Amino acid sequence: MVEIKAPQFPESIADGEVATWHVAVGETAHRDQVLVDIETDKVVLEVVAPRDGRLTAIHKQEGDTVLAEEVLGEFEPGEVSSDAPSPASAPAVEETALTPEPAVAEPASSVEIAGAGEDTIASPAAKKMAEENRIDVTRIAGTGKGGRVTKEDVLKAVAEAQGQMAEKQTSASMQDLPSAADGNRIERRVPMTRLRASIAKRLVDAQQTAAMLTTFNEIDMRAIMDLRAQYKDDFAKVHNGTRLGFMSFFIRASVEALKRFPAVNASIDGSDIVYHGYQDIGVAVGSPRGLVVPVIRDADSLTLAELEEQVSDYGKKAQEGKLSIDEMTGGTFTVSNGGVFGSLLSTPILNPPQTGILGMHKIQERPMAINGEVVIRPMMYVALSYDHRLIDGQEAVRFLVTIKDFLEEPARILLDI
Repeated sequence: MVEIKAPQFPESIADGEVATWHVAVGETAHRDQVLVDIETDKVVLEVVAPRDGRLTAIHKQEGDTVLAEEVLGEFEPGEVSSDAPSPASAPAVEETALTPEPAVAEPASSVEIAGAGEDTIASPAAKKMAEENRIDVTRIAGTGKGGRVTKEDVLKAVAEAQGQMAEKQTSASMQDLPSAADGNRIERRVPMTRLRASIAKRLVDAQQTAAMLTTFNEIDMRAIMDLRAQYKDDFAKVHNGTRLGFMSFFIRASVEALKRFPAVNASIDGSDIVYHGYQDIGVAVGSPRGLVVPVIRDADSLTLAELEEQVSDYGKKAQEGKLSIDEMTGGTFTVSNGGVFGSLLSTPILNPPQTGILGMHKIQERPMAINGEVVIRPMMYVALSYDHRLIDGQEAVRFLVTIKDFLEEPARILLDI
């Protein structure tokens, strides 16, 4: 008999809570199959089967609090029939990010599309994209010459897969909601998760401990949009399919502005001010479990393509629950993009001990007076929330204006002016 124990928690985590048992008593499991999830204030830790066998006892039920290396249950090693589920190999204990927000559908493991066969011909770029999104290229109907599968065909297949997954998630979530019958007013009470409680506490602490203030400005996005339209195809071709988005421009502009205004890149530690000689940029990311802020280390040394790759990678990990504590620790400044959800204007809350956070918003065409004439321009409101204990108002305004100048004239970033 083998004891199934809770993992050794990271230094900053005191205990955890049994979230979900994936295997019931008496059921068999293959080696490395996830037996139980342990939810902490920051991440979900997966405890897996040490070898093939059967779960014989559960000592900690869902909702119970557990300490590091506390016994959760008992496991009897033995042979498992071939029809039992066989998961992909995983580490003995894998850290999984806990984070709620709008759910983004993951690509399905395979997509069946009529008209394709085993002898499918696909371009190298299409094959690579299909592999990255776990799409079976042989089941995609090619629209290229001679039935060749193009990158656009794969993109369409991915979009269809995401749509199917989104429908399933929406249907599942609707089933969890109470329904009114015969005019009754139905309510459902559920306990707050440890992560949600931790997020709530941090948000309240940020408002109570910092002298938080927000300044606003607006950015004409025409130059960035024209640049993307002109080079997006070449950019993706050169950088192995990496898509040129807006986030990399905002991160790069923030980095350059932070170099000019070091107080915005600093933090307060007791009665001391800590000035950071590097720019580690946190990127607010949402997932079905909550909000997290993974950190892009040494963002000043990365190219636009590398920034886009990291942002995309963090987004996928957040949706799959695979962000680690190291990836969410630290950061000297944060960028949050509420515009992807349609937000026109907001006041972002600081991520302590950071003293600044930049909020991006929806791009919307508006009439603007330029050189005495009214013209329609794609405009974005931006917000900078800052800790007034360390950053003066004029410094915050100049910082945000610097970001505005960089983005309205992207050449300034390249020329360092």
